[in-house]
Amino acid sequence: MSDLFSEIKDKVKRHFPTVVFPEGLDERIIEAAAQLSQDEVLQPVLIGNETAILEKASQIGVSFKQVQIIDPTTYSQFEELVKAFIERRKGKETEESAKEKLVDPNYFGTMLVYLDKADGLVSGAAHSTGDTVRPALQIIKTKEGIKKTSGVFIMVKEDKKFVFADCAINISPTSEELAEIAIATAETAKVFDIDPKVAMLSFSTKGSASSIETKKVSEATKLAQEARPDLVIDGEFQFDAAFVPAVAQKKAPDSPLKGEANVFIFPSLESGNLGYKIAQRLGGYEAIGPILQGLNRPVNDLSRGCNVKDVYKLALITAMQSINQKVIG
Repeated sequence: MSDLFSEIKDKVKRHFPTVVFPEGLDERIIEAAAQLSQDEVLQPVLIGNETAILEKASQIGVSFKQVQIIDPTTYSQFEELVKAFIERRKGKETEESAKEKLVDPNYFGTMLVYLDKADGLVSGAAHSTGDTVRPALQIIKTKEGIKKTSGVFIMVKEDKKFVFADCAINISPTSEELAEIAIATAETAKVFDIDPKVAMLSFSTKGSASSIETKKVSEATKLAQEARPDLVIDGEFQFDAAFVPAVAQKKAPDSPLKGEANVFIFPSLESGNLGYKIAQRLGGYEAIGPILQGLNRPVNDLSRGCNVKDVYKLALITAMQSINQKVIG
């Protein structure tokens, strides 16, 4: 495990938060939950039929030390969840529709987080991003001042750590949305002990090219700077001008970044998705995520191609987010 995760693991252990896994019958989830419990890092909660989960665990040779299993159909506080869900949805759900939705493990798990019965949620091993994010947006919702959630990757290689966004959610963000993403990503960077130096990326550096696309990024930069003058945010930048000091000296000598950016905000989902995968596959960086940000409580989305190690790491990140939110809250 990298130094980053060793540090996170040590911090999480001291708080021992509770993380919900709606996909309780998935073998990868079962193995990761067992390992997290064995390592005494956090309290895993698996959603599903207890008999079926224990049988599956036995089949794959996994034994549980302290893993909680909750079946929505037999949960003693189910009516409490139904009532709270109806109130949260403000007339958009009837008692019948609420009960129907809360049998769904993602909705059920999200309500546990919303009602402080758990600290965070990890799903997506067997569900689409939409299945994971939709309940979170309807129930937990975004933080005040943030209209949309976004997805970041922590890029790790030896002692190097960078943050890339948005690589998972927003296809073509507006200037206002890019500014939001930049600020939220800077805060996410702090969670992982990264002092954020934020570069707003484009194919232009400080007006070297002019188009609708470059103007969108320069406007986003201004909005982010005005909203958070305490943060180091600058743009628009080509990647080399943001990352290489010698290039920065030539292209943007007056920028506070000085070619030392560690948080990179891509102008579109297309560029962000390509960027993190190029760094991962050609640069040899480990891509941790996507980590969802902007929500009132941490909910994170696994790839359906994930392995046990991915589940373990994203659970640690989710736990770390929950601890950080409580500290600053």
